[in-house]
Amino acid sequence: MPRTINSTPRSDGFRMPAEYEPHRGTWMLWPTRTDTWRLGAKPAQDAFVDVALAISQFEPVTIGVGSAQYEHVRAIIPSPIRVVELSSNDAWMRDIGPTFVKNDKGEVRGVDWGFNAWGGLQGGLYFPWDQDLLVKQKVLEMEYKDRYDAQHFILEGGSIHVDGEGTLLTTEQCLLHPNRNPGLSKHDIEELLKEYLNVDTMIWIEEGMRFDETDGHIDEVAAFVRPGVVAMSWTDDPDDPQYDVLQRAYQTLSAAVDARGRKLEIHRIPIPAPLTITDEEAQRIDRARRSYSRATGTCFAATYVNFYICNGGVVIPAFGDPRDQDALAQLQALFPDRKVVQVNTREIALGGGNIHCITQQQPASGL
Repeated sequence: MPRTINSTPRSDGFRMPAEYEPHRGTWMLWPTRTDTWRLGAKPAQDAFVDVALAISQFEPVTIGVGSAQYEHVRAIIPSPIRVVELSSNDAWMRDIGPTFVKNDKGEVRGVDWGFNAWGGLQGGLYFPWDQDLLVKQKVLEMEYKDRYDAQHFILEGGSIHVDGEGTLLTTEQCLLHPNRNPGLSKHDIEELLKEYLNVDTMIWIEEGMRFDETDGHIDEVAAFVRPGVVAMSWTDDPDDPQYDVLQRAYQTLSAAVDARGRKLEIHRIPIPAPLTITDEEAQRIDRARRSYSRATGTCFAATYVNFYICNGGVVIPAFGDPRDQDALAQLQALFPDRKVVQVNTREIALGGGNIHCITQQQPASGL
């Protein structure tokens, strides 16, 4: 039976593998929040299905669904995709699900971080988040994987990217935000991440993208393509609201050295035009006092870098923007050994994230 391990991954010889290492499969959750997703979440559900189908070309996919929607989802999702009953408050599996770690023998365990809905009662996106807090442990129980209890430390999976060789990318805006771990210094946070992810070098970008309601997650800004190689969001337009943030991020990455002593090879992927919620879209979202406002004109971070790497494939966003095809060509060139598939995810972006945010990889067991 799965155990709770009273040590840390580093002390036990476990590390967080990079996303481009082999997977056992992908975990997702089913969106239903009507104060996040418009029209009763039906358009978002269609987009989630499209993403799940794209990933299922390459590896097994599991979708966790609340009991009220289980029969419906099982009926509409093709049978190769596994559907399990798994309660949650929303559908951001990257942030709600466990971070899996692996040792040199091929054993896999999971880290159960704390979670407070991206800020708790001081700027969080909704209340309550009680069911989200249980998702990590439930996934590990279902997969018979031992658990590291790190609930004393608030961390979302979208706030970190690793290269699998000792380097971690993150942002100061998110990890040092006072609504996450106010009693911890930057040094304290570095030491915790080194213990639980088994990394040696942390590259801190000052800020995430503007209009990112998660307080600047790294997965909207940059992602490892392979060791020593990073794709990042970019704009050459000084009038774009993301221009200054991305210029500074590029300067930081250009000056950085990874855990193996390499300078990073950086590929800049132009972002789409700013994404703004229309009046029609805003009018079809339920109002709730403790939820993030999605009023007419609200801007959202939109980027092609919020992609998901799976076994033999990469699933990337599209927005119905003229830059969609250029992004597809650029990313296919960056992943010559994988098939790059593009899915229109505007509906997911209006909820505050994208493909990387709604997925969580489970590493393959064994060597």
